Amino acid sequence: MRFPLSFAAVLPVCVLALSACSSIAPVTDAATAAAAASPDVRQLGEIVDLRSGQRVTAEQLLARLAAAPRVIVGEQHDQLSHHQIEQWLLQQLQGQRPQGSVLLEMLNPDQQAKVDKVKPWLRTDPVVRPEHVAELLAWQPSWKWAQYGDLVMTVMRAPYPVWSANLDRSEIKQLFIDKPAVQGKHSNLANDGKVHDKLKDIIRVMHDNQIDEPRLAAMLSVQQQRDRRMAERLLAAPAPAVLIAGAYHAHKDLGVPLHVQDLTGGPAPLVLVLAQQGATVQAPQADFVWFTPVTPAVASAK
Repeated sequence: MRFPLSFAAVLPVCVLALSACSSIAPVTDAATAAAAASPDVRQLGEIVDLRSGQRVTAEQLLARLAAAPRVIVGEQHDQLSHHQIEQWLLQQLQGQRPQGSVLLEMLNPDQQAKVDKVKPWLRTDPVVRPEHVAELLAWQPSWKWAQYGDLVMTVMRAPYPVWSANLDRSEIKQLFIDKPAVQGKHSNLANDGKVHDKLKDIIRVMHDNQIDEPRLAAMLSVQQQRDRRMAERLLAAPAPAVLIAGAYHAHKDLGVPLHVQDLTGGPAPLVLVLAQQGATVQAPQADFVWFTPVTPAVASAK
């Protein structure tokens, strides 16, 4: 199992288990080429409005997202098609109304100054290798640039600000030790008080039930503190704002939307979940789901 960040030196790798990476397929040239062969993402899979149960077109989805002040897109991190859909959505949304901001789970606070420095330069349209931009941003290698490079270059060249949405590694290390609980009715008591139980069940399953109670409590704390940070950043960001994060962070019954409700007392953001065909995504979890073709797992080359 591969996780979006590696803390092998200080924390168990399981600390970030809930970033929708439970079935990550290694990135290969063949997988990249296959995804690139379908540039018209509108033809990928099917989109369902979970509020009505009706299928919708990509253009219909776009119109509904464009009307929302805050949108969360939940992805499976290893799926290149998900990043291509996100790229298309952001390009099209900007054409329908000015985009206020984009927030990325893949960026930590200690990278924000680099983002703010590089972005104005990229807006002058210099000739630059994307890999050099990754170096300038101190892009974390655990978020595969082969997966995220095109999406990042799109948002970095766009006129709106790009905000970090994650915690720094030092913060996660301390949270893992202190295990603080978040404060809020929705993030603690929604679903008949079972938010914590559901998150713990997910953590256990992802670790084959081989996790002791202290580490389970630490992982729950880190997960909810990350959700709280994403919610705080989303609320503070210029609207209309789009947050891109792992699917569990996006879920309305478990993640960031509950924390937005705790912080504002208002409605949750609009949620679109990107999922492979065959996955189960229900109305309590998202407003829309975009099912994409299944990408077979390929053994990684060592």
